[in-house]
Amino acid sequence: MKLTRTEIPEVVVIEPIIHEDDRGYFIESFRKDKLTEFLGYTIPFIQDNESMSKYGVIRGLHYQLPIHCQTKLVRVVQGKILDVAVDIRKGSPTFGKHVSVELSSKNKKQLLVPRGFAHGFSVLSDKAIVAYKVDGIYSAKHNVGIAFNDKELNIDWKLPKDKMILSDADLNQPPFNEAKLIDYNLKLYE
Repeated sequence: MKLTRTEIPEVVVIEPIIHEDDRGYFIESFRKDKLTEFLGYTIPFIQDNESMSKYGVIRGLHYQLPIHCQTKLVRVVQGKILDVAVDIRKGSPTFGKHVSVELSSKNKKQLLVPRGFAHGFSVLSDKAIVAYKVDGIYSAKHNVGIAFNDKELNIDWKLPKDKMILSDADLNQPPFNEAKLIDYNLKLYE
């Protein structure tokens, strides 16, 4: 398993070793010990989620406010997405910057999106099944977002505008400069 820090060091790309033969393939999709050794702390994942979306869907940018912030470990079971993490930690050296990584069932890459980051993805294949681990339970009261098309963030979702499909909620998120943000001193883990 190869772990690589992105331009925003807290966001990590994980590439499993793929063992293939004429029967198919095998991967270790999660190794707590290797992730802990790399990060220097343990993420207490408590829930696995899965979504299916068709081409053109954009989900995001979402995050939860303290005390319900979430770390996500995202992977694609079928299809291809562009996965995006935006640093929303006030005072962070990378505040307002984002990382975009293509995740697919072919490349088997995963993206670790820590607490203090907004998360979203666009579907680049006919359909995509996305699975992700979280370290906190969903809280509707603490769930907020940022406009996917915020001019300041300038995210290229790799989709034509006329093919973008969003929920009413995602179409009505506030711009980045009006969003509720997270303190840079947010404790990740003890």
